[in-house]
Amino acid sequence: MKGVVKYDRGDGFVELRDVEDTPPLPHQVKVEVKASGICGSDLHILHDDIAIPIYPPVVVGHEFSGVVVEKGSEAGDDIQIGDRVTGEPSTYICGECLFCREERYHLCSDRKILGYSANGCFTKYCNVTFLHKLPDNVSFNAGACTELIACCLHGVIEQTGISAGDLVVVTGPGPVGIFAALIAMAEGGIVMVCGRSSDESRLKLAEDLGIPYTINIDEEDALERVRELTNGYGADVVLECSGAGPAVSMGLDMVRKRGKFTQVGLFGRSIEVNFEAIAFKEIFVKGTLSQSTFAWRRSLKLMELGIIPADRLVSHEFALEDWKKAFDMVENQEGMKIVLIPE
Repeated sequence: MKGVVKYDRGDGFVELRDVEDTPPLPHQVKVEVKASGICGSDLHILHDDIAIPIYPPVVVGHEFSGVVVEKGSEAGDDIQIGDRVTGEPSTYICGECLFCREERYHLCSDRKILGYSANGCFTKYCNVTFLHKLPDNVSFNAGACTELIACCLHGVIEQTGISAGDLVVVTGPGPVGIFAALIAMAEGGIVMVCGRSSDESRLKLAEDLGIPYTINIDEEDALERVRELTNGYGADVVLECSGAGPAVSMGLDMVRKRGKFTQVGLFGRSIEVNFEAIAFKEIFVKGTLSQSTFAWRRSLKLMELGIIPADRLVSHEFALEDWKKAFDMVENQEGMKIVLIPE
């Protein structure tokens, strides 16, 4: 079978190759992949500028949905052959450290991850450790968004915390930003999404999805708009979802004294920031990475209830053979959520 493979360290070194269809380990199941989402971190793997260790050769990809076709001898009875599923990117955890015992095994130091240290989902079959059944009304394309939604939910709800009536500013109207905005709204936040002129179609989608305020910062003074909405105090919460250094500076300017700032997007490099602003304004700063078990369960429920209409964010489908064109679109911030469909 074919797979999109990172075959060596360094910028590039990704191509479509023949890969072996291996049986699942005793505790795993094999999933026939129906849809795979391209994540911004997949671009960081391509360019080899992410802090998470990469062990080539490895099939890339960690966002997927599909159908169970084979079970290992020790796999539980809660998942059966033929089930429609999505799955977590963790393929191995130690099970003994503090984080594993607290069900925050995404922070386990021994964790192995699909697409980084174990073959991922940009191929026809993928062996998976932690699975979740898809609700009947959640499509495969939407199911492939679950991992990303869970990342956003972990960041917005578990790491940040939104109170009803909070003004929540989201910087970056890509898939991460839009999902984070919808989750903040589900928690009762009043949301403003900020983008640039190049994000026109994305800002329009945000508006169509019912997000109250969308700001093109190339045409409107977003800081002044925030002050108008808050009697000069500033945003209660800023969720920085773009992974762009200037957005961090803008977000620290926008957030009120004793407000909350959470870094969701990844930069792939060090950035310069006025850290002293955090002290002077007593800002509560959080980081967020990956997702917890709670976030997976809640994300699937929000999709099942229609609160997160993930299908509306999927803008393009590509065959595996066209992975490079799909990656280029993501890198150029074209479309919205882009998925690969293995044949």
